[in-house]
Amino acid sequence: MLAALLLSFAVIFVAELGDKTQLVAMMFALRYRWWVVLSAITVATTAVHVLSVAIGHYLGAALPTHLLGIIAGAMFIFFGLWTLRGDSLSDEEASRAQKATAPAFFVVTSAFVLAELGDKTMLATVTLASDNNWLGVWVGSTLGMVAADALAIVVGAVLGKRLPERIIQIGAAALFLLFGAYMLLENLIPNLPFALLGAISLAIVLAFGAIVRTLPDRLRPAVLRSEPSPPVTADVDAEEPGAEIGASRRPSG
Repeated sequence: MLAALLLSFAVIFVAELGDKTQLVAMMFALRYRWWVVLSAITVATTAVHVLSVAIGHYLGAALPTHLLGIIAGAMFIFFGLWTLRGDSLSDEEASRAQKATAPAFFVVTSAFVLAELGDKTMLATVTLASDNNWLGVWVGSTLGMVAADALAIVVGAVLGKRLPERIIQIGAAALFLLFGAYMLLENLIPNLPFALLGAISLAIVLAFGAIVRTLPDRLRPAVLRSEPSPPVTADVDAEEPGAEIGASRRPSG
């Protein structure tokens, strides 16, 4: 069991570095408290890897991922549009306590479950469980993924203190849309090379952004509307006219 645990930890930790779910963890850490994101990732990873280990243990490496990938891609696009539209978690009047409650936990958990369905880390877990101790694979793969995503959370939490909310919201929506487009193309046109899939996905997101920017201001999402110009202030100090008036009314002699 220990050998399977260590092997699974190493394989999944390395596979998760630079993976889309690690980038999603970084993005969520920009918006929500780190412990909410980490706990949601742990729950989602535990659940998905239970499924992966069960499939690998009882059915070998056979996993019908085509339909799951399409559903996950569509849901990522939905999350991207939802993030772009804005919700109560991004309102200025929302307190930090509201950002760490059940809605945030649910959003992060569901996003990670969808992101992991058919992902390479899930397939790697299935493969490992097909010929290794299932309990060791489950524990090791879960710990490996949580550890890798914890690094992303640290980076996201640090950046979140230095980036304005507007930039965070636009970046989060763009990442969701990019991942969603990529996952849809990957499953609808499976023979396309990785680089071409990424280029087409990026082009789709950029084209979508350009189309939204051409819409009238009132039809755009609030985060993409033109910011109001700051009020123009007079060059002359407001106290100076009063001072001149007071001086002119001051009796002579």
